Amino acid sequence: MIEIRDAVLEDAPCLLEIYDHYVKLTAITFEYETPSVEAFRERMRRTMQRYPYLVILQDGVIQGYAYAGPFVDRAAYDWGCELTIYLAPNVRKCGLGRQLYTALASALKAMGILNLYACIAYPEKDDEYLTHNSVQFHRHLGFRIVGDFKQCGCKFGRWYHMVWMEKDVGEHRENQPPVVPYPELKEKVKS
Repeated sequence: MIEIRDAVLEDAPCLLEIYDHYVKLTAITFEYETPSVEAFRERMRRTMQRYPYLVILQDGVIQGYAYAGPFVDRAAYDWGCELTIYLAPNVRKCGLGRQLYTALASALKAMGILNLYACIAYPEKDDEYLTHNSVQFHRHLGFRIVGDFKQCGCKFGRWYHMVWMEKDVGEHRENQPPVVPYPELKEKVKS
């Protein structure tokens, strides 16, 4: 059974365990050191003040998480946000990522977000630390490459590129209504 729900701060140790794999064994994240549980919990707390932070469970076990954050921290950019997703390594390419990202995009669209962005580490050619899978995943979901930065990140003694991908999910209007923060949106739905 698959369930997608809002993350809670108590999920931090489990989510950090998933993230730790990517920090230590991949160039998917350019972090070198896995943060502490408290530092990770603080990251979650900051995100949850404005954006959705979702987890996906399979048979009651958390198998991944996804969240949004500001694209650029200036008021004029409010209608765009950057997405992040991590899945437990043993459930990649099983459809859970698509379900989780679809739920995240739906929540963001309900908030009034119009543009989704993904910042993705990208290898010159596939290696044991990084493949083209993330770009392929995003393309499959309707994202397109809008920026390409060459050799901008070095991890495991190798230089990697970074690409920005974008997907429009709403109509851009002349007098655009403001974005509703996710916690406020959830309260409106409860009422």
